[in-house]
Amino acid sequence: MAVFMHTRIRVGNLDKAIKYYCDNFGFVVLSRSDKSPAGNQIAHLELPGNDHGWELTYSPDYKLNVPEDLMHIAIGVPDLIAFCDQLEKKGLTIWPDDWRTSFVAGRKMAFVTDHDGYEIELLERK
Repeated sequence: MAVFMHTRIRVGNLDKAIKYYCDNFGFVVLSRSDKSPAGNQIAHLELPGNDHGWELTYSPDYKLNVPEDLMHIAIGVPDLIAFCDQLEKKGLTIWPDDWRTSFVAGRKMAFVTDHDGYEIELLERK
């Protein structure tokens, strides 16, 4: 049986991306290479308790341009309001502006956008 192992994205600054995802969402660095066979800087991150990984790749010669609404990742949290309150205390902007009242029925969700323009969907998961 095939196994879905990781997803790769390009980032504008590897150190900044690692810090963002580790400090705000709890990812940990599994490995880091400052020069892959293709000449990229690569870091593999993991969200503890998950089998699927996150590969962040930086190339100094690659001009990063993340089109709006191209893709997003989704992270489930047990208490969305408490989690987003912590992110707001760290200076992150949660959107849409009315996220606290828009999703009272059904699954609660909110979004943040990282410094490169990638969207992170936050879902309440009991």
